Amino acid sequence: MPATEPPNPAPDQRDLSWRAAQDRYDAMSYRRCGTSGLKLPAISLGLWQNFGGDRPLDNARAILRRAFDLGVTHIDLANNYGPPYGAAESTFGQVLASDLGRHRDELIVSTKAGYDMWPGPYGDGGSRKYLLASLDQSLTRMGLNYVDIFYSHRYDPDTPLEETLGALDTAVRSGKALYAGVSNYPAEVLDRAAGILADLGTPLLIDQPVHSLFDRHIEPDIIETAARRGVGLIVFSPLAQGRLTDRYLDGVPAGSRATHSRFLSADQATADDVLRRSRALNEVARAGDRTLAQLALAWVLRRPEITSALIGASSVAQLEANVAALRQPPLSQAELDAVDEFAAPAGQRL
Repeated sequence: MPATEPPNPAPDQRDLSWRAAQDRYDAMSYRRCGTSGLKLPAISLGLWQNFGGDRPLDNARAILRRAFDLGVTHIDLANNYGPPYGAAESTFGQVLASDLGRHRDELIVSTKAGYDMWPGPYGDGGSRKYLLASLDQSLTRMGLNYVDIFYSHRYDPDTPLEETLGALDTAVRSGKALYAGVSNYPAEVLDRAAGILADLGTPLLIDQPVHSLFDRHIEPDIIETAARRGVGLIVFSPLAQGRLTDRYLDGVPAGSRATHSRFLSADQATADDVLRRSRALNEVARAGDRTLAQLALAWVLRRPEITSALIGASSVAQLEANVAALRQPPLSQAELDAVDEFAAPAGQRL
């Protein structure tokens, strides 16, 4: 099905009472993505969770509006974000139609394909068939005729890398994406991918790996590879699925992510070693007049190679508290030394 982008949503879809904040660019910092001309906000908003069909549209709209008012111009999605699959893109499309669409040229919208999306052999992996069909579906759900960044969501060892990256090149040359990205690629494959795309004439803009105080597997190989290739890094799960917040310091609250997510169990959130480290890091944060989440974000963003930290948000208050990390002073050497005692060792995951 061809995708369409109504640049001016129908009048009955718009909320004419909302106006974006005039000072939306005053406080946010923007970082150049690798050696490209594109800048991303230091904190980006991901719709991995909390924007599916099981959440109220009004809550999603409030978070997205407030994010834009705070200068968070980058919204990150994937084809199977939900639940159900595709729901986050549909939700975002509704908010574009009613509110944010009038600011499309101020937004960076990204999506991905690579994990399971629909039944059968063509709804998963890294084939050209899957990636380009998925991109068309994503554009339709969002009501767009292009995304700013289209990612291969994972390395598929069963598909030639040249085929996967050739599909990204086609997406860019067709005008359905402005830039190409990869996510969850090992360092050696990231290096090869950057070379293949360079030869095709579509530079690799960005890599999206997981990175946090509790997951430092990208140090040093992926960070060094990205820097050498001129590729930006946007890291996801910088708060370790909520374990680097105060949410689980005293147990698992009812309704929290650890009670229902397949990506985080209650046992993972409250494991003895995790709790010991989280509570110690929380004391370091409090001593510096920060929250634990703000400490974790400041730690990730301390490195110049990191273009942006990708956060989720279940409420406007949570979003505001995390973005406030950017208004705090950089971590001191004493804080960094204290943090290092309780973080995962470089190159390792907890």
